[in-house]
Amino acid sequence: MPTDLPARVIFLRRQAPAKPPEGADCNGCGLCCAAAPCPLGMLLSRRRRGRCRALSWDAGPALYRCGAVAEPQRWLTGLRWLPKPWLRGLARRWIGASVGCDAALTTA
Repeated sequence: MPTDLPARVIFLRRQAPAKPPEGADCNGCGLCCAAAPCPLGMLLSRRRRGRCRALSWDAGPALYRCGAVAEPQRWLTGLRWLPKPWLRGLARRWIGASVGCDAALTTA
């Protein structure tokens, strides 16, 4: 995650969980994906700055999810021939889902 981002306001849902400490497991706060897309998000969003278009809100558990993981057949269209569990696994690997929070961002 780039650390040289300018200070700006990022709008997230009030119900979203607070950002976890760096290195802690992702809790679906959505801050990192709302600030800038990851490398996979850059491909899916066709942008290098701003909110990732694949970021989606899941109202049931009240958290944000990566669309490539939650709906892989919608976002990973070129790989639809792969079974859905494989697509999810690939997306989780590509976004670093098991690495922990890497967003060096602060919230106010």
